[in-house]
Amino acid sequence: MGESAKQQLHAKSASGVFLAADVGGTHARIGLVRSGSDAAPITVLRYERYACADWPSLTAVLQDFVGRLDVTVHIEHCSVASAGYVLGDAIVNENLPWPVSIGDIRSTLGLADLSVVNDFEAVAYATQFLSADDTTPVIETTAAPAPGPVLVMGPGTGLGSAVLLPGKQHATVLPTEAGQICLAPGNEREMDILRILSRGRDYVSYETALSGPGLVNLYQAISTLRDTPATLVEPADVTRAALAKSDDAAVEALDVFCGLLGSFVGDLALLYGARGGVYLAGGILPQVRDVLLTSSFSARFFNKGVMRAFLQQVPVRLMDHGQLGVIGAAGLYLHGPTAH
Repeated sequence: MGESAKQQLHAKSASGVFLAADVGGTHARIGLVRSGSDAAPITVLRYERYACADWPSLTAVLQDFVGRLDVTVHIEHCSVASAGYVLGDAIVNENLPWPVSIGDIRSTLGLADLSVVNDFEAVAYATQFLSADDTTPVIETTAAPAPGPVLVMGPGTGLGSAVLLPGKQHATVLPTEAGQICLAPGNEREMDILRILSRGRDYVSYETALSGPGLVNLYQAISTLRDTPATLVEPADVTRAALAKSDDAAVEALDVFCGLLGSFVGDLALLYGARGGVYLAGGILPQVRDVLLTSSFSARFFNKGVMRAFLQQVPVRLMDHGQLGVIGAAGLYLHGPTAH
């Protein structure tokens, strides 16, 4: 970092530089951010992505990030976006690789405050700042999106979902646990798969199938139905085998995954009246974009009886998660219902 940049960072630190983090089961994305102008309301001054499995705690990740800053910046505030919920001092999320203590982060980093928001709440908030060039169309409409709720969802380590409600000054985001809705099969094959998934489970949610671990669950169930050995145990292995067409059960698992996702997204678009459109996020879909675009996703999305015409006016776009969670966590810290 050059001298002018150092001076600029020092100058800005007095007027709102803080940490924003987007923490998932696989990666933690950390940013040094500050509030900006109306044209660029959030400026990311530095950004790093960490593999959670390589670190003993979120505190250690944040310490490393702050320690790598080229200049001394006094950080007093941090906004963390994570799946799960806050219970006492802890962020409770079974998909995280370690427990998270809010008090430990505060005391170790010397923070005045630390706020916690839902991870997909943050991503949903950040979609306001996306341009069309930042996304890939999955379903296009002839008309521009109508004013109204925007649905944001996507599979990763779990299945996240949130709804953005436009407002006069600042948007409001409704975090949801839609991924925990009971899975509804849409054809005979999916009914057979559900029967397999129900073995040893009291409840089968959409997240059981539409997530990284869910893709493995689908692969194992399909292998059972095909009477073939399930040799793949990691989501990345199933994805690679499906894309390479080297394992028939993996190919079918990804196909079923895309079809179920289309049906579920269509249901949620109806439930929330998502006239403003749908954004697909998460860590899996950008990797399988070409399969998604040629899969039964669109057909299943539209297959909602008398509501087909409504859904034909709802655009669906795929976005790369990237810095969105960090930007959204920062935006909610600055402008959310508990803004500072």
